[in-house]
Amino acid sequence: AFDQLESKTEMFETGLKVVDLLTPYVKGGKIGLFGGAGVGKTVLIQEMIMRVAKLHSGVSVFAGVGERTREGNDLIQEMEESGVLDKTALVFGQMDEPPGTRLRVALAGLTMAEYFRDVQKQDVLFFIDNIFRFTQAGSEVSTLLGRMPSAVGYQPNLADEMGQL
Repeated sequence: AFDQLESKTEMFETGLKVVDLLTPYVKGGKIGLFGGAGVGKTVLIQEMIMRVAKLHSGVSVFAGVGERTREGNDLIQEMEESGVLDKTALVFGQMDEPPGTRLRVALAGLTMAEYFRDVQKQDVLFFIDNIFRFTQAGSEVSTLLGRMPSAVGYQPNLADEMGQL
């Protein structure tokens, strides 16, 4: 839990041998999964959600920021078919929704993850798909509010938004 920080490093076993060998995850740490469209990032996320539910009796939280309706529907069907939907919390802000909604989806997912961690004392695996769309939604909100973008085009409060997350 947040109020019980430990200094020891513990590896998180995903149950996926190639991941555990080549890119081991630290329990309580953060990791980014980068790749082009269609290379299998979402498939890997789905597999990790299933493994966490079955191997660790933990809960997974998935925040879909700017997801396509089809992707969200496919994810829900996969969770139902694999029998882990009851161990998964899903929150979506789809592509066609206003930027304010898409911006807040990641924070809503984070709040859910904190609830499972702090109140229910469960191990939590938290996913945000896609962090770029989170940044893009923040940029759109900033433009709508009339804020001057930075020299490279991002919103002036990008660091604050990322820090909150």
